[in-house]
Amino acid sequence: MQNIISNFKVNVSPMIYVKDPETSDLGKKIIEHSIDLIDEIGFDNFTFKKLGERIGSNESSVYRYFINKHKLLIYLSSWYWGWIEFKLLLYTNNVNDPIEKLVKAIEVVTEETINDNNHPHINEIKLHQIVISEFSKSYLTKEVDEENKSGYFLMYKRVINLIINIAEEVNPDYPFTKSLISLIVEGSLHQHFLKSHFKTITNCSDEVTPTQFFTHLILIQLQKS
Repeated sequence: MQNIISNFKVNVSPMIYVKDPETSDLGKKIIEHSIDLIDEIGFDNFTFKKLGERIGSNESSVYRYFINKHKLLIYLSSWYWGWIEFKLLLYTNNVNDPIEKLVKAIEVVTEETINDNNHPHINEIKLHQIVISEFSKSYLTKEVDEENKSGYFLMYKRVINLIINIAEEVNPDYPFTKSLISLIVEGSLHQHFLKSHFKTITNCSDEVTPTQFFTHLILIQLQKS
């Protein structure tokens, strides 16, 4: 299994970047330090000028890979969801019982992130924090429909559709499966945010995880109908 994980590569749509950052040391450096910088100062305060200063290169070198910071955010979030998709397939592939498979899938998309050390230029923990705080900014735009048609959010939708298929194995008659799974995937990000910042309006804490909450929610919903 470790060999499979170490050889894994997320194939982000070439529509998102000008030049694939995975093909050069500079590109990987851009990805590594953009994650660090966005995690430190937030996406709104992040600029290519600040990134260029961080990596000791001209701002223009960043534009050789991404036309703007919006596309960079889409790239980072796409990489994250591609990584989650891989883990979903890896950890549910040999599970035959539908309920057990569903519980494992919910765990993958809702659990706290740890670095897998197989992508030295990508800190998965920081990337997860960026997705929690900034992912909605990638699609809450006037251009979302056009970008959706271009496949910018394909990785995200594939993750949700994978879990929808598993949930339908558990209860094919449940009438709101798509909405339920979308709620859980998106809601997990929100609960992680609340747990860190608005502790008085969530039951999630260091003792109660979003995974426990959403596993409880989905099993009750699918088994009672």
